Amino acid sequence: MEKITTEMVYEKLNSVVDPEIGIDIVSLGLVYDVKVDDNNDISVKMTMTVPGCPLAGMIVADAQNVLEEMKGVSEVKVELVWDPPWSPDMIKPDIKKKLGIEN
Repeated sequence: MEKITTEMVYEKLNSVVDPEIGIDIVSLGLVYDVKVDDNNDISVKMTMTVPGCPLAGMIVADAQNVLEEMKGVSEVKVELVWDPPWSPDMIKPDIKKKLGIEN
């Protein structure tokens, strides 16, 4: 069984896009934590830009689905958390520039 790494998980999560903004959830800073255990069980903690985001369920389901497609994965748990609260400071610098957000 091939060992899944956190880097592999982040790479897969790069394909999950916030449809309102058109940017992936990793670049937006929405993924807070990724853990992979010895059984290739994946645990992800992520957030949304605002509580009550109408697309939260769809984005979390997309993340869950792309991770479940990974070869060798056992179990996937994507948890939505609100602490710490998300802020634009969490966006990758090159994406901030693309969005016209000043540092």
